[in-house]
Amino acid sequence: MVRERWRWSDHCFCAATLSSTPAGVGKEAGIWYIWAVMTSTLRSLWVWGAVAGLVVAWLPLLALIRLLDPDPARYTTGRWFRRLGVAMVKVNPSWRVHRDGEKIGNPRRPYVVVSNHQSLADIPIISHLPWEMKWIGKAELFSIPFVGWMMRLAGDIPVDRSDRRSGARMLLAANRCLQLKCSVMFFPEGTRSPDGRVWKFNEGAFHLAIKAGVPVLPVVIEGSRDCLPKRSWKFGPPLEILLRVLPPVETDGLTSADVAGLRDQVRGMIVDQIASWRNQDAASVDALAQGSTRTP
Repeated sequence: MVRERWRWSDHCFCAATLSSTPAGVGKEAGIWYIWAVMTSTLRSLWVWGAVAGLVVAWLPLLALIRLLDPDPARYTTGRWFRRLGVAMVKVNPSWRVHRDGEKIGNPRRPYVVVSNHQSLADIPIISHLPWEMKWIGKAELFSIPFVGWMMRLAGDIPVDRSDRRSGARMLLAANRCLQLKCSVMFFPEGTRSPDGRVWKFNEGAFHLAIKAGVPVLPVVIEGSRDCLPKRSWKFGPPLEILLRVLPPVETDGLTSADVAGLRDQVRGMIVDQIASWRNQDAASVDALAQGSTRTP
């Protein structure tokens, strides 16, 4: 394998090869590699600059909308915050989002929405769905300048996963949103998948749906894993991203004894859809089917 050290010399990137060049890899391949690295870097710098500009400009707009929004669910404020996510996707020339599936006729019919989680990019991508829902997010996100402030303005719900009392407060706040005819959004895996498979689902969202007597609405996202790889600030190559709304699962007549069954049913629907897109069997997508029991 070739390892390269990059230095700035004569206003261009030069590669200092630290090991022998493999047979068949010539000067042209090296030039194309340098071009690909520079293109990725410049594209990522452009996108991050555009996103930062959008975020800074959106905050005063959202604050004004919040002042004029009389709805206790902050529905209009939330919808405008999700439009920021849509705008973020539009300034990235590498992301092409394809959305389909169930049509939600009444946006004020509340659902507990659950989705698999592949990347940080999932958030602006799922924001393309044409109804408002309050997002359950890690408490530390709400402390991030500008973005965290807007999450609070929009009425999103923080949770500290290390604090059981915080989890109980989160479920109470989410239940109140449902009573106000506004959906809530969970990533029941709790964090991003490390490998693109679907990991264990936590039960909180399903407890909530049964207690509130509202349907669970499964959402599936595929192709976003390499949009923004973990521990990297660079965006990935051009990608086709699939977003599908599956049929809602009713909770009428269910009790707390049915939580695990409901969780497994919804998770199975998501696993099957991803497997279908990948032309693979469900076991290859299901981390639990392969004996992986740890939290991702």
